[in-house]
Amino acid sequence: MERARFAHQVAEKRRLIKQYKMERERQQKLEEEEEIKRLRKELIPKAQLMPYFDRPFVPRRSKKQPTVPREPKFCIPRHKTIKCCRMSCNDMSGPSRLQHLPSSVGKAEALYQQRG
Repeated sequence: MERARFAHQVAEKRRLIKQYKMERERQQKLEEEEEIKRLRKELIPKAQLMPYFDRPFVPRRSKKQPTVPREPKFCIPRHKTIKCCRMSCNDMSGPSRLQHLPSSVGKAEALYQQRG
């Protein structure tokens, strides 16, 4: 007898939960539909005025100063160079330059200077 009453209570709970879920889904669906209706009302496209083409377009001169060209800087700043290659732009000539370069680059540079 107790088992039947317990099974009946469990079935009743499940039925109430299912009914609650369906009611909540229905309410959510109604809210979404109301929101869509409201958005459609607000977002009605409005016509824009046509621009006037009867007057010719006359561009106005800019009041800004033109840009001034500058010489490019081909020298690499000290903070951006590799530690083994730190040297200034003035040190780029002569055999002292070979000391700062990695060994493979230094050898190739020495061969180039011998041929040239």
